[in-house]
Amino acid sequence: MSSHPKQIALEGVLRKLFDDLDHYLEDTFHERYPLHPNRPARGKAASVAYDGLFSTGTQFTLGYGSTYGRGYIVSVEIRTLSRVKAEDKQEIEDAAMAYLRSRIKAYFPDREIELKQDGRVYKLVGDFSLGSSSNE
Repeated sequence: MSSHPKQIALEGVLRKLFDDLDHYLEDTFHERYPLHPNRPARGKAASVAYDGLFSTGTQFTLGYGSTYGRGYIVSVEIRTLSRVKAEDKQEIEDAAMAYLRSRIKAYFPDREIELKQDGRVYKLVGDFSLGSSSNE
């Protein structure tokens, strides 16, 4: 399956934003919990999404039945076998969402994109258009 070059570029920027988030979370919370034994240490995998205590990313959704419609669901996972305390989960989630809100404009300066809570998930919503022609 192939994707439009502009879609690939957009998702590449999203990946960079979430790599940035991953680094922030690792710098801030890496000592809270032991790393899952099957997970490489930070900096040892080809992508920051596959090593260290955190795995961050997005998944596109059409948003049927949601308040904000289509967008990208935010995923922040803590890769440990230990039970994560509810207050730690909340602190990490709050820090992650605040960090994303502070960085969205830097990664998407020409787009109106916001981070919204949509039910139990957070979602990036707004202008993810690819333009009207291949020359844009």
